[in-house]
Amino acid sequence: MLRVFGTFALALLATGAALAQSPLLLPRPQSIATVSCRSDRAPASVAASADAGGVEIVDRRLAHLGLARLRIAKHPAIHFGRAPMPAQGYRLTVRDGRAWIVSGDSAGAFYAMTTLAQLLRARAGHAIAPCVRVVDAPALRWRILSDDVSRGPLPTMRYFRRRIRTIAAFKMNGYSPYMENTFVSPTDPLPAPLDGITPKQLGELARYAARFHVALIPEQQTFAHMHNTLKYERYAAMAELPHGFLLSPANPAGLAYAERLVREELAVVPHPPFFHVGSDETSMLGDGQSAAMVKKLGKARVYADHIDALAATIAPSGARTMLWDDGVEADPAIAPLLPRNVVLINWHYGKDRSFTKYIDLVAKDGFQQMVAPGANNWSELFPDLDTAIPNERRFIDEGKAARVLGLFQTVWHDDGETLYATTWYPVLYAAADAWDARDLSQRAFARAFPETFFGVDDPRYASDISALADAVHRLDVAPHEWTDRLFWSDPFDPKNEARMNGVDLSAVRLEAERVEQHLLTHTPPAHRGAAFAEFVAARRIDVLARAYQVAHEVRYYYRDARKHIGEKNGPSFRDLLWCKYWFWELRDWYEGLAPLYARAWTNESRPGHLASNLERYHMAAQRAIRRADLMQRATYNDFIAHGTLPPLDTVLHLP
Repeated sequence: MLRVFGTFALALLATGAALAQSPLLLPRPQSIATVSCRSDRAPASVAASADAGGVEIVDRRLAHLGLARLRIAKHPAIHFGRAPMPAQGYRLTVRDGRAWIVSGDSAGAFYAMTTLAQLLRARAGHAIAPCVRVVDAPALRWRILSDDVSRGPLPTMRYFRRRIRTIAAFKMNGYSPYMENTFVSPTDPLPAPLDGITPKQLGELARYAARFHVALIPEQQTFAHMHNTLKYERYAAMAELPHGFLLSPANPAGLAYAERLVREELAVVPHPPFFHVGSDETSMLGDGQSAAMVKKLGKARVYADHIDALAATIAPSGARTMLWDDGVEADPAIAPLLPRNVVLINWHYGKDRSFTKYIDLVAKDGFQQMVAPGANNWSELFPDLDTAIPNERRFIDEGKAARVLGLFQTVWHDDGETLYATTWYPVLYAAADAWDARDLSQRAFARAFPETFFGVDDPRYASDISALADAVHRLDVAPHEWTDRLFWSDPFDPKNEARMNGVDLSAVRLEAERVEQHLLTHTPPAHRGAAFAEFVAARRIDVLARAYQVAHEVRYYYRDARKHIGEKNGPSFRDLLWCKYWFWELRDWYEGLAPLYARAWTNESRPGHLASNLERYHMAAQRAIRRADLMQRATYNDFIAHGTLPPLDTVLHLP
């Protein structure tokens, strides 16, 4: 039944002895072996000096199991030691109510605690854990999540902390909030949203992240993607084109503004390992006020000089400058002009057969790089996993083979509507694959995901994701026809109807409703907000498909009414009433969805952009109400009064 993610369904049916007996862990450790023991009782105490973040991860797992947190004890059950090991590596032995953790550094000890947390189970009100010895270390040194916090959703501080804590529990060690105008600059507060990220908040996030061995990496656009600043008249003179997109190098005020942002962010995140200056999609450089400069110096030199100045601003902090690689990819003349210690973020989001040529291009120029696949969540009701998982798997695996510096996993919110909570599956797949030196199959990940993320070994939670992914794939009717766009499209528009003719709307709805049914009747112990976001995605997919069914059925009933218009006691009056009722049905769907979407949004984000998104639900409901009224008028003013019915497109005022 599930065409795209059949491997998910197969994973749910796996019953081999090795799979059944092996603990479900994400990421998978290098090795795990059973050890002899007298008891599977889990360790219940820890020293006061133990890693605070690791203890919190374990305590939260125990809370989800309905069990008491670890006790602080002078003679604890969890023992820590140091020995030469790979960076971030550890050995963990669990047996007879005790755990022994050996690591080469504090990060390794923390990751051992995250593994211990996933091993825990509940039985008869007590914590148990399998008797095992785990040896582990990461394949990639850096495993970073980049969250778009600039184009719609902007996490609350509470959700920022949840996001950081969760990626740490799955062994990611970097968090990079993507900022265009989101940071509330002390010197330039005007461009920031009124609920933007203040310096105090950014500093708090950096300190909170450090608790979980996560580096907060500021990601501040400093070249392109600056329209939300340049739209203000105070800054308009800095634009390459009128109120445009790019800070023009021809106006020194633009670089000075970018440098102020960088310094102010470094003042509250003083020594990050990296600082990302963005600088992607600068194709309009030289099209406006910098035309003479570009003609004289060349576009490559003008671009590189801008980056060099920013790198010099960043250098005293000890951070390495990061930037997107597309400029170098488009113009190889840039590469030899850049500072040698910049890190290029190599971003590609498709299902290419191989990404090696892109990796080799950056390596050839002598730069360190991180691979940056995408969650493919942008403009979708639920991430396009048919693209995201192959993109991540191939790009990360080829990155590991090339010994790149790390993973820079991206989440984007291009249309401002998408939710962070729907992205956990592709984000954590990338995290697990970047840690694991081996290839990570979809099957193995799907099998472990419900237990490790939702806290329950129930394959239906993986089946939900499979069903949503398949529904999105079924609705993938044409390039750039993302499901968010389809959701708001007019199903009575002939072009839209034609695009959707080949879609099995019933199959889409049945998959969505299976997810809705499960999540209405089951609540997971952990990450309930993510489960609710999946429910909202399923309901929106259901309504999208139903809207196109309504269009088809209204046209059918209206044709039938016209066909039988002269018949005494014929079906025409009934058909017309049903057409009106079907529009009322759409009204109710949209108005019912609005509070569900608002709840999912407020579970994670600040209110700023919510109103504009909710307006679309109300506009869609108003369109349905208006069409119901027009149908009522045709029924009584035309059919009842005169025994006539105009064409449906005339009645509905369709173009």
